[in-house]
This record gives sequence, C-alpha cells and structure tokens, in this order.
Amino acid sequence: MHVVIFEGSRLHALAPLSLGRPTFTLGAGTGTLLDKQLRFLKPTRVTLWVRPMFEQWCRNHIVPTIKVPTQINTPLDDEMAVLTTGRTLYLSRLEEAHDECAVVEEGDLIRKAQVKRPGLSPQDVWKRTDKWLSLMDLPRTMPQARFIDHPWDLINWNEEALIVDSLVWRDNARVAPEGPYHLINGEDVLIQDGAKLMPGCVLDASKGPIMIGKQATIGANAVIQGPCYIGDYAQITPTALIRPGTSIGPVCKIGGEVSNSIIFGGSNKAHEGFLGDSYVGKWVNLGAGTTTSNLKNTYGEIDMQIGEKRIPTGRRFLGSIIGDHTKTAIGTRLTTGSYIGFNCMIATAGLAPKFVPSFTFLTDEGAQRFEVDKAIEVAKQMFARRSRRWTELEENLMRSIAETARDVELA
Repeated sequence: MHVVIFEGSRLHALAPLSLGRPTFTLGAGTGTLLDKQLRFLKPTRVTLWVRPMFEQWCRNHIVPTIKVPTQINTPLDDEMAVLTTGRTLYLSRLEEAHDECAVVEEGDLIRKAQVKRPGLSPQDVWKRTDKWLSLMDLPRTMPQARFIDHPWDLINWNEEALIVDSLVWRDNARVAPEGPYHLINGEDVLIQDGAKLMPGCVLDASKGPIMIGKQATIGANAVIQGPCYIGDYAQITPTALIRPGTSIGPVCKIGGEVSNSIIFGGSNKAHEGFLGDSYVGKWVNLGAGTTTSNLKNTYGEIDMQIGEKRIPTGRRFLGSIIGDHTKTAIGTRLTTGSYIGFNCMIATAGLAPKFVPSFTFLTDEGAQRFEVDKAIEVAKQMFARRSRRWTELEENLMRSIAETARDVELA
C-alpha cells in the first residue's frame, strides 16, 4: 500500500508546536504520530507532503527511520494511494477499502482518502485546488482514527496512546527486576537496557504501564505513576512526582511534579514546580519554580487565546502549550490555558500573559522582539551542552520560522 502523509492548510491550529516540525512528528504516547501511522497503516512505500522548509529536514531526520521506500513532496503516480493528514492519531488496525473513498470533517476538510489520481501533488493540498476539492465528491467512509484539531487533543488522548504503545513495548523491553525500590503491579513496569532505578523510588503501575527507555535514570525516592513513559537517557531527579498520562522525551531532565503532560526530547524542568495538562516543545528550559495553573478558580471550561482569537477548548483542566526553544526564569507563573510561542524568553515577577507570541523577550518592562541572531546564539549553546552540533540546516530552519511564525499565530 502506498501511503501519503500530508500537512494540510490549517497549521495555525497546532501552533506553536507545528512551527518547528511537520505535524506528523508531534508526540503522543511513547513516540510520534508518524510512528503510529506507519504501525497501523503498514505501507509498502511512503510519500511525505511537507512544507518546503522541512523538505531537507525530513530527508535527514525522518527518511532514514522509515523501513520502506520514502519520498518527499512527489506527486501521485498511477498506483492507488491512501492519503492521510499528518494530524491523525491511529490507535488500532484499520479495515482496508478497495475503491476510492474519503473521510471529510467539518464540511470542507479532507482528513483521509483512498484515491488513484496521477499528478495530484502537495501544492493541490495547500492551495486547495479543484483537483483536491474534487475528493470531497468521493463516497464517504468511517474515520477509524482520531483527528487532532488542537494540541490539547493530544493531551486528552495521551493516556490511551501510552496503553496502546505498551503492547509493542513488551517486545523490546523487560519487566523490571526486584531491587531496593518499590514496584506496584510490577509486571507492567517495563524497562530497556541500561535503565537505572535508584534506591527508594516508587513505580506504581496499578493504573497503567510504566515504560522506561534505554539508559534513563529514576532518582532516589522519586514516584512514577502509570500510564507513563520516560524516554531514552532521560533523568528523573530525586523526589520527583511523575503522575499518570505523562510522556517525557529522550534526554530530558525532569523534577518537581508533572501530571498528564507531554514533553518533547531535549527539554528540562529540573527543579521544583508544577507542570500539569501541558504540552512542552523541544529544547525548552523551565527555570526553578516555574509553575502552571491547569484549573480555573471557577472550575469552568478553559479558553485558549491565540492572537486576537479566543478558542474554547472544552476542557476544565489545561495548563500551557509551550513552543520549542522557549526559556522561563525562576519563579515564572503561567496561567490556565497559556500559549507560549516558539523561542520566547519569559522573565516576569508577576503572572505571564496568556498569549506570548513567538520570538518574544518578555520582562516586567514589557515585551520586545527576540532577535533571531540572538536566538540562534542561545540555541547553539544549548546544543553544545547536549554534545550536539548546530548545523546550517538548523540555522536555516530557525530563520524560516522567525519569518513565518507570527503570521501563523495571528492568522
């Protein structure tokens, strides 16, 4: 089966997380949306339709990880193809269709289609040409998947994604052995090679599996409650509390209390402070005492402000959505339903605003533009601290994001 995974036209809905990556690389469970798309669609070949700024990035970082032939931004040929939006979360196997059909949501958004349309291209998707819109005339079929409209959808479904991923994890991990720590429902505590469980830590899998990646460390007297995922080489500091529904990416350093949140790899929250019902991008550093509110005093539903728009989330628990490369100073306080953009610096004594656009340097004196040259300098230093080389590709991508981010956020 030829599978085409495409980025659609409403990228602003997944900002700021979609600013720095293709939508199918958003995290859920123990991996990305792409991981699950490949697992459940079982393609014989793949085509990725991505924004031009991500073409080379995908060739370098994504194509080598896919085990079947993969192309970037090539039009369809005369083989039947399954087109699926990158913002799809698959949690189960699908029933295959035999003829052309489509899944259409919200009246005019094509979420998925099975088609034989030689010449159909990514430009048709982004420009919504007649060739693309003609797919809405196809017979309709059932979705058989979850479609992510906003980042908080992934927060909402992360516990379920963790449980689904644990079924695959059992093939590549082992049950944690007895040791100088406490296991609750130990048969669901799964660890990979080199994972270290320090004395006194508690791993409570009574409500769902706990998955700990290669060379990860759980500090002394830390408490981990499943379902939960700790990525490769991540460090959970002593006495930390990691609560259910949390996914922590590779090479993160996490302390304090974290609940029902997704944290991309390379980010740090090493000190005390509460992070709840939040989504944190890559290369983020949350200073000591940074705390999110995730519940209104009125217990009412939470709105998310993005630019001039206020978007109802339908959630009573929602913390912050934080873009890649953002940093917060010690004692930062983030209000319920905060949007913090890509590459922001926040250093305020009081509450931070609910909406902070990308490339903002915010202090008590007000907001200034965080110039891209300075942002690149900081990113280079953070990469060096992780023994990672900053490349021309990263720099070009950062500059492209700086040019487009605010247009997306204020659309």
